[in-house]
Amino acid sequence: MAAVDLGATSGRVMIGRVGAGVLELEQVARFANGPVQRADGWHWDLEALSANVRAGLAEALRREPSIESVGIDSWAVDYGLLGADGLLAEPFHYRDERTVRGVDAVHAVVPFEELYRRNGLQFLPFNTLYQYAVDARLADAEASLLIPDLLAERLTGRRVAERTNASTTGLLDLHTGQWDHALAEALGIPISVLPPLVDPGETIGAAGEVAGLPVIAVGSHDTASAVVAVPLSTPHAAYISCGTWGLVGLELPAPIVTDAARAANFTNEGGVDGRVRFLRNVTGLWLLSETVRAWSEADGAPVDLPSLLAAAADAPTPARLFDADDPSLAAPGNMPERIATLLGMPAPGAEARPAFVRVIIESIAEAFARTVRAAADLAGREVDVIHLVGGGALNALLCQATADRSGLPVLAGPVEATALGNVLVQARALGAFGADASLEDLRARVAETFPPRRFDPHP
Repeated sequence: MAAVDLGATSGRVMIGRVGAGVLELEQVARFANGPVQRADGWHWDLEALSANVRAGLAEALRREPSIESVGIDSWAVDYGLLGADGLLAEPFHYRDERTVRGVDAVHAVVPFEELYRRNGLQFLPFNTLYQYAVDARLADAEASLLIPDLLAERLTGRRVAERTNASTTGLLDLHTGQWDHALAEALGIPISVLPPLVDPGETIGAAGEVAGLPVIAVGSHDTASAVVAVPLSTPHAAYISCGTWGLVGLELPAPIVTDAARAANFTNEGGVDGRVRFLRNVTGLWLLSETVRAWSEADGAPVDLPSLLAAAADAPTPARLFDADDPSLAAPGNMPERIATLLGMPAPGAEARPAFVRVIIESIAEAFARTVRAAADLAGREVDVIHLVGGGALNALLCQATADRSGLPVLAGPVEATALGNVLVQARALGAFGADASLEDLRARVAETFPPRRFDPHP
């Protein structure tokens, strides 16, 4: 299988191999991704992203001509509008400030309390329905496709919406799993732009320019794919899928839309096989990557992050933290200065950078621990272990700090959970695990192949 895995800072194309006693990934392409500033705000460079995906798939086929299918996952909420002749404009980036106006426009028609009962989503000012509310081009569009569906359309010509990612738009009915046409009409969103829904495991179409391979819908929201590959070790496990964001929560059989869940800003997003991802978005390694980017630009040379993290581990545990979810930290640029402002201190000089990084890591860990406790309370279950997957699993300082601050063991890995989940859903659709293979069967294979690293809380 070829897995296209797109994040907010980079994208990869991976070859996945699944067979008797085999579950492995090979990265064949990696490319930068991120916001680009245009005259009207922050956007995604979709043409560059699409070209990189095509080049990566071509390289995957060159290395492994026996590839049988393609799956695509990415971040959520952002979309491209299509007309008869293709894309109407570059997709906006979710961090563009235009979305703030959309919040007031939507809530003036449908109060947030009602929205939560209908779609189960936590309040995030960049959710798709808020973006729609300020998108003047929406009325001219034939279809609106989220990023993975947009790339699948470029490969197959078919316009569909994969259900786990559609659940992040705010327009999917929490109880029926279908588009909420009444809500869309109330908000002035033309229902004609909402494409047919498909489930993970369904074939979207054939990629004519990629050897005619089938493009199989996976959990196209990257967190949905990542959760597939979380080797949940007990029925009471919590998970953190940690990259730019930390997605912190529980896998549940049914949503929780109580007033308490709404007040705590927890979301109920669709998972593979109809599971519910009950979680909260917590700002993750975005804070560290933006800080390091700012220092690299100031120095005129890349900052050595591994050395910086090693030095941070030797710094004293900070007495003061900041709120990792403070709205002032949402936009790109000047991250060290903005964090320093929250801490009531000047921006650090070069000699103080390790201690400053330690503050960042501990603040993220505290937000993770607080959110795990809240999820457990809202679901009425006792959490006994935290599984931390994604790029954050490589950050031993973050894993240990999360264990210490939560008082729970942290099992770190797999790092490539999202790509693994993408591959596993494709493989199951192709019959690699048998017709009745469950998520638990897939996770058992992950646990056997990628034993996690354990971090116990310090006394």
